[in-house]
Amino acid sequence: MKYSLLLVTVLLLTSATGFSQAAPVKKIRYGNNPTAGKYYDIRGFKMYCEVYGEGEPLLIIHGNGGDISNFKENIPYFSQHYKTIIADSRVHGKSTDNGDSLSYEMMADDYAALLSAMKVESANVIGWSDGGINGLLLAMRYPEKVKKLAITGANLQPDTNAVYPEVWDLVKPIYQRLQQKAIKTQAEKTEWKLMRLLVEQPNISLVSLRTIQCPTLVIGGDHDVIKEEHTMLIYKNIPKAYLWILPNSGHSTPIIYKDAFNTTVDQFLKEPYRVFKGTDRFN
Repeated sequence: MKYSLLLVTVLLLTSATGFSQAAPVKKIRYGNNPTAGKYYDIRGFKMYCEVYGEGEPLLIIHGNGGDISNFKENIPYFSQHYKTIIADSRVHGKSTDNGDSLSYEMMADDYAALLSAMKVESANVIGWSDGGINGLLLAMRYPEKVKKLAITGANLQPDTNAVYPEVWDLVKPIYQRLQQKAIKTQAEKTEWKLMRLLVEQPNISLVSLRTIQCPTLVIGGDHDVIKEEHTMLIYKNIPKAYLWILPNSGHSTPIIYKDAFNTTVDQFLKEPYRVFKGTDRFN
């Protein structure tokens, strides 16, 4: 569940400016880079996507209210090792959609269609928050398209079983206010769709979760908006899963712990999944 709309907007907009001794380094405007960006006609709307680097395909999925630029701390690293594919999800960024409905299932189907349009048979997938939910659904609905999956800050249900009550108490009044508001503009319609997504979804069963076939790295902060026991529940119900809980970390693991996040996820993607048997547990 992505709370960038409320809690982490400042973090998502924070970046460091780099200089060389000789001259300023030209910064790549991730999410607004004409040399890397392209629109794809996907399932009734135009999906904006940027591609960086070469090699094995890696799809990165942002969260609720976010866009491509949220991964500006991660794209430079992964593009050195992979063909890094990152898009604005439906109703986000440049991927506008004027329809009335929005669901995680719709977005997972969008990403499957995007990979097909790009002639990518299968890809590694990284998903943050709502992007993690989309990653789970992509692996469940299109198992042939997901080679390995790394998710951080994802949830299976929209309630206090998954989310800390104090976070829920911040979000619910905004939902109720928007629910009573007369929607007049497209911006208000988009805001309402995103808030409904946040409060009413997802609804993923443990039975469905157990169908995921690919190796999965389940990540969370020990002070995430998602309860650590809920992150553990996801880990326990995916057959081939590793668990990584970052200490002294909230929801923004790809930003606050960018270096550790990048290298640990990269190691997971490159190394074969290890099945622990018998005395292996002592190693």
